[in-house]
Amino acid sequence: MRFETLVFSFRSALLTIFPFYRTEQTNPRGIPQAKFIDRVESLLNPSTCTNEDVDHLLKECQTRLQQYKFMEENKRLALNGNKSKIPNITKTLEMVQYLKERKGEDDDEPLQTNYELNETLYSKAEIDVQNLNNVYLWLGADVMMEYPLDEAIELLTTRLALAKEAVKIAEEDLEFLREQITTMEVNTARVYNWDITRRKGLAPK
Repeated sequence: MRFETLVFSFRSALLTIFPFYRTEQTNPRGIPQAKFIDRVESLLNPSTCTNEDVDHLLKECQTRLQQYKFMEENKRLALNGNKSKIPNITKTLEMVQYLKERKGEDDDEPLQTNYELNETLYSKAEIDVQNLNNVYLWLGADVMMEYPLDEAIELLTTRLALAKEAVKIAEEDLEFLREQITTMEVNTARVYNWDITRRKGLAPK
């Protein structure tokens, strides 16, 4: 499930299941802000509410809490994925830029290099830089495409900027989600403690 779809589903649930959670306050990506329960009495009348009413509110608090935690896990996975892309993109971009610089030099000597066959195996290669006009880039999903040097640099620069921006956004969203999780944990505890006090008051003397 895409994160944007998850956020939309979460907001819909907040608006339809329990009126207290109706809110227009979100972060820039549309993640709804959790409301803090300042006074449980504003939601439940201690004189008329039933145990089922309290259980329903507690259940909704737990549901919201689990939804925030689920979103946090999805966002953490996205963050780790984008972080892992940055070193590879950076290394590839630096290599293509180096090839372009060498091509502009008056040097006919082939470039001696080592290239990675797998994580532990390398092989030597010679690159005729002066006659090199294109490079092949892995685009993911086992897709490789050929690009002129300038287009490859432009593509890699754009991808690197997007990956860094995605990391920044994910870190902001994770911080926001942690705050909402804390709010919902406090809400749950406040409702639970309020219910204990209420039940004690209803117990026979």
